[in-house]
Amino acid sequence: MAAIGRRSGLRSRAADLDRADAVLARIIPSGSLEQIIYRVDALHRLEDRGVRVMNSPRAIERTVDKFWTSALLEQCGLPTPDTIVCETPEEAFTAFREFGDAIVKPLFGSMGLGMVRVSDEEMAFRVFKAIEQIRGVYYLQRTIDHDGRDIRAFVVGGRVLAAIERHSSGWRTNLSRGGTARAVQLSEAWAGMAVRAAAAVGAEYAGVDLLPARDGSVYVLEVNGIPGWRGLQATTGVDVAGAVVDQLVHRAT
Repeated sequence: MAAIGRRSGLRSRAADLDRADAVLARIIPSGSLEQIIYRVDALHRLEDRGVRVMNSPRAIERTVDKFWTSALLEQCGLPTPDTIVCETPEEAFTAFREFGDAIVKPLFGSMGLGMVRVSDEEMAFRVFKAIEQIRGVYYLQRTIDHDGRDIRAFVVGGRVLAAIERHSSGWRTNLSRGGTARAVQLSEAWAGMAVRAAAAVGAEYAGVDLLPARDGSVYVLEVNGIPGWRGLQATTGVDVAGAVVDQLVHRAT
């Protein structure tokens, strides 16, 4: 709760956040637009008052919005799947017909929730109608032909701390959606791509998803600015939590 004026201050339950040396933002809970804006604005206020916030509220804003993330990745010359974002079902149908096979994603979301693969017009009609009913935005990416695996690279402080290869029998490989994982050592090129993707959104730590296609191409799918790491830490044995805290403290001092 924030109090502005004679008794100004920002608190989280019993904690006086204005007195904190640093704040590690681990989640922006779902809620109304007003609630989400308020929560991010609170982080901006802390940062403006000299409290070290990681990731920065600006980086969080960039990464929770898939459109903004895609635009920044493209601007930095990183390869991403062909993407079309629009606001009407007619435009979405045009995009789907151009792609032929598309992944439709919610603009805000993680862990593969809300994603739908659309490969025929009947399915497209149902999906786009549902999005129209909630006055949503249509975010479509061309489906990339891959062999059921992708890479989650965990970047901290401008380097890849650890990486896992996720496998699935379907097109979604998220561990939260039933995928399996094994630790991998990334090539210099792939590690460099992950570091550049985190830098593109201004994230000090991030989970960067890379998708190797069957034709040998590699795409940056997403950059998560508030990534989970339980599965990655368990798979690799790397102390991810310790590395994140070290980065937070190092920069704070």
